[in-house]
Amino acid sequence: MRASRRRMGLNAVIFGLGSHEAGWRMPESNPLAATDPGYWLDLARRAEEGGFDALFLGDVLALQQSADRHMSDAMDPLVILSAMAAVTSRIGLIGTASTSFDHPFHLARRFASLDHISGGRAGWNIVTSSNPLEAYNFGLDVMPDHTERYARAADVTDAAIALWNSWDADARIADKPSGRYLDPAKVQPVKHDGAFVRSLGPLNVPRSPQGRPILAQAGASEAGRDFAARYADLVFTVQSNLADAQAFYRDMKARAVQHGRSPESLLIYPGIVPVAAPTRQQAEHRLAQMNGFMVIEHALAKLSQFLGEDLSKANLDAPLPDTIGANAAQNQSSQSRVAVLVTIARKDHLTLRQLLMRLASGRGHFLIVGTGADIASNMQLWFENRAADGFNVMAPVMPADLQSFVDLVIPALVDRALFAVDNQPTLRQRLGLSPS
Repeated sequence: MRASRRRMGLNAVIFGLGSHEAGWRMPESNPLAATDPGYWLDLARRAEEGGFDALFLGDVLALQQSADRHMSDAMDPLVILSAMAAVTSRIGLIGTASTSFDHPFHLARRFASLDHISGGRAGWNIVTSSNPLEAYNFGLDVMPDHTERYARAADVTDAAIALWNSWDADARIADKPSGRYLDPAKVQPVKHDGAFVRSLGPLNVPRSPQGRPILAQAGASEAGRDFAARYADLVFTVQSNLADAQAFYRDMKARAVQHGRSPESLLIYPGIVPVAAPTRQQAEHRLAQMNGFMVIEHALAKLSQFLGEDLSKANLDAPLPDTIGANAAQNQSSQSRVAVLVTIARKDHLTLRQLLMRLASGRGHFLIVGTGADIASNMQLWFENRAADGFNVMAPVMPADLQSFVDLVIPALVDRALFAVDNQPTLRQRLGLSPS
């Protein structure tokens, strides 16, 4: 990490038409934009011109539940990021890929290729996959349990790192007079033979500009935290209040030290859902408009899935039932998200209907509604009180709310000397991380 004053990092999270479940129904939205390359390239240009350090694409490997009532189609992030690389020159490009259903050779090759064509701007968001529908798509009758998924993730990640390291940086000689293209002593097999995957290697892509792509991870369970402390450069996290965010921050930095790393080598990025407008009243109206397009039945089904409880007959205008959350430990798919949602409901005394609106807005991430200065003040509080090194900015509806953040919030952050556009050539350099 740089020895100078801390600089807040900013990632633009892009999934579908925005973080709000009803984004596709907004009057301004093109509900079919997700398969339009122009939509993705426009967002990449806006994020880069706005000053973001990186953009991040999520992914799910299945057509999700209630797909008839919400936007569930999702194209391959690596294909989209490759197109984005061609129309940008500075912004980092972070894509999601699952260790549950991908072989490490494929993962290492794709992300090394993206790092090359982008000039050192690639990042891999490592996920373990948890949705049973994803398992069915890959020939499994059941999803492996939480512990096994993380054990496989470690094996796959170890293999991918070994494959990236199979080439020395100067392995390619490319000497035309002698006819020698590479030095075979500088390209070595990896001979990875793990509990879940095997690969002889070496990779058939030269060592990438960053040494290896940036690694990001978002698990908040005990296994997820330990995995992130061992492997990740960036930790994406769901936090809804300052105290919990500070506790998570302290815990992750301490875990990094336990793994022989410096605390500064592990960067913590909570997700925020900003609804920014010139006045607070306009921002509140914007959120109310989004929530007005929410499909209650779909949001209720999704909350039921997260909590492991059938809420279809629950009273929407009553508080969350006391029994909710008791089965959190048995919920293998979303242990940390269950805890966040239940905590939000209890702390803020929300009715079930109000909790559904929170879920629709950002799935439990920190929702901030107000002027650019209001949102910047909240971000400053978290950043200066060691709850965050940066933020994953989850604009509710694309591209309008992304542009509002660029126009209203980023200038307020710059005025407070919290953020400045960084033009260093690689994502690793921009984040102040040591060479790999």
